[in-house]
Amino acid sequence: MLENLATGGWFLVAICILVAIHEYGHFIVARWCGVKVLRFSIGFGKPLLRYTGKHGTEFVISAIPLGGYVKMLGENDSEFEESERNQSFGAKSVWQRIAIAAAGPVANFLLAILLYWVLFLQGTVSYSPVIGSVEPGSIAAQAGLEVGQEIMSIDGIATPSRRAVSAHLITRLGESGEITFTYKYTNDSDLVYESSAIIDEWLRTAEEPDLIKGLGINFFFPISPKVVGLVLADTPAEAAGFKLGDELLASDGQAIETWVKWVDYVKARAGQPIETTVMRNGKLVVLTVTPESIKDNTGATIGRIGMGPEAVRFPEDMRRAYDHGVLGAAAKAVQETIDTSYFLVISLKKLVIGDISTKNLSGPIGIAKVAADRARHGTSAFISFLAYLSVVLGVMNLLPIPILDGGQIVYCLVEALKGSPASLATQAWGQKIGLAMLAGVMFLAFYNDIMRL
Repeated sequence: MLENLATGGWFLVAICILVAIHEYGHFIVARWCGVKVLRFSIGFGKPLLRYTGKHGTEFVISAIPLGGYVKMLGENDSEFEESERNQSFGAKSVWQRIAIAAAGPVANFLLAILLYWVLFLQGTVSYSPVIGSVEPGSIAAQAGLEVGQEIMSIDGIATPSRRAVSAHLITRLGESGEITFTYKYTNDSDLVYESSAIIDEWLRTAEEPDLIKGLGINFFFPISPKVVGLVLADTPAEAAGFKLGDELLASDGQAIETWVKWVDYVKARAGQPIETTVMRNGKLVVLTVTPESIKDNTGATIGRIGMGPEAVRFPEDMRRAYDHGVLGAAAKAVQETIDTSYFLVISLKKLVIGDISTKNLSGPIGIAKVAADRARHGTSAFISFLAYLSVVLGVMNLLPIPILDGGQIVYCLVEALKGSPASLATQAWGQKIGLAMLAGVMFLAFYNDIMRL
């Protein structure tokens, strides 16, 4: 119950911030253009809180927190006195109306840049894409990729980090044809090799496709030491007496080979006592721990005891740390926002033409779960997710769909070209089509969320 409340709480925080910034973009540019704003609302439906500003704008927080709107004089057939005509939305030039419509998405992009800048000011760390394993018969195996190689580029696009590999692979989802790899051996930095493999509708029907595993590789990752580095309060691990620095030796008389295998052992024994032998300050200590029962992402019951290993350390030649500085962080934040927008557009295109399964659409429930998960991982993770979501909101609202900002911009451009507005009948049909499209997408997203639950 508490976990569900936390999930909903972080969802509301994320949505309210993003909607407030988006609508403020419309609001402030409308005011600059001399348009009278009647209402600024966060949420839809019944107003819960109201406040009227000195310029007559009613600021509202409404009951359904799934968006917001700015209502302007003369917009959507709102009535006004003849003396106020010059303050109405329709009285403004085409380019002013385009500026007002575009201001919401632009505000979201600016917020994303600001948030990414805050993150990049702290410096960034990435790890080189060195292969740790190759699945026989996979795409990687066909290309001749081997353990210990570092992927330098894919299809001619440089991949200096693991994230860069995933970013490029997104552009190949659902496609057929040749995929080309450039790589080198980590112990032979002077020689670079190239090879290729054939993909056929790659991961087209996959739900939540794992790009790296879909390629048939795992990146190198240091083996977690079998030493306790974290014991959470009020957990079975604390109750059993585990302490930092304990080295895991055996569970129920069986040798513990790796931390990963120990985790698997615990997961399979929810509610069952486990007798565990550890080495503590040179002495053998036997502890008994009973894993609590929880549900994993698939709904299966697993065991959890609430402790983690000491931090793993990558080889220094695989670790790449960057200190960007104030201006460098700003430039990287702008580039990150552009790159994220590009990948979103590519993903939307692939979704429309069928290269990506519609099962990957997520609605408010999915967003809420990710928001709560990012919050649990710390402030930086939540800020990163908020920046990403802000870009999503900006891109989605620029789509040329009636009732969205992008649709309004298209109407204005048509008016600029033909010298007169689109007919009322055309706009009415556009509204109906836009609503139908959004309703269909939202229904599918909600359905996917519910099926995942």
